[in-house]
Amino acid sequence: MKILSLFQTEEQLVKACQKADPKAQRRVYEKYSARMLAVCRRYFKDEYEAEECMVEGFVKVFERISQFKLEGSFEGWIRRIVVNECLMALRSKKQLGWQTSYDEILYEPDPQLPETSLEVADLLKLIDQLPTGYRTVFNLYAIDGYSHEEIARTLQITESTSKSQLHRARALLQRLITETDARLSINY
Repeated sequence: MKILSLFQTEEQLVKACQKADPKAQRRVYEKYSARMLAVCRRYFKDEYEAEECMVEGFVKVFERISQFKLEGSFEGWIRRIVVNECLMALRSKKQLGWQTSYDEILYEPDPQLPETSLEVADLLKLIDQLPTGYRTVFNLYAIDGYSHEEIARTLQITESTSKSQLHRARALLQRLITETDARLSINY
C-alpha cells in the first residue's frame, strides 16, 4: 500500500515549513540532510563536527524559512546557509589558520590536477588531508562555485589570499593524487 505524500510540490513543502508545520520540517530534513552532511563533511575532518554543523544549519534554515521567496533553488538556498554555518563554525574555532597571507602574489598558472583512476570517495579523502584554510577555499571555489571576491568577503581575507590558498591547495592536491596513484599502481 502506497502512502500519498502530504506535500505534492516543493512549493507546498516550503509554505508548510513557513507555517512551522513539524511534518513539513521533518520532510525537508529527511530530503536534504544527507546532501547537506556531505557538504559539511568537506569542511570538517571530524564526522561529529560535520554533523553538528549540519544540524545547526537546519536550525537556521527553519528560523529563516520565511525569507525564502520561492524563487530559485530551495536546495541551493539551504546549501548556502549550511556552507555559511560551516564557515562560522570554523572561524569560531579558529581552525582556518591561514598558511600565509599575501596581498601581492606572483600569479603562476594553477596546477592542473592530473588524470587519475581514483574514485570520488578517494579524492574526497585526499581533499580532507589539505590544511583547513586550503580545504575551505578549495571547497568554496572549486566545488561550491564561490568567486574569489565572495570568498574574501565571507572569510574576511583579501582576494589575493583566496587565490593564493586555492593555488596552494591545488598544488598540494596534485601532489597527493600523483603519490596515491603511484602507490596504487605499485600494488597492482
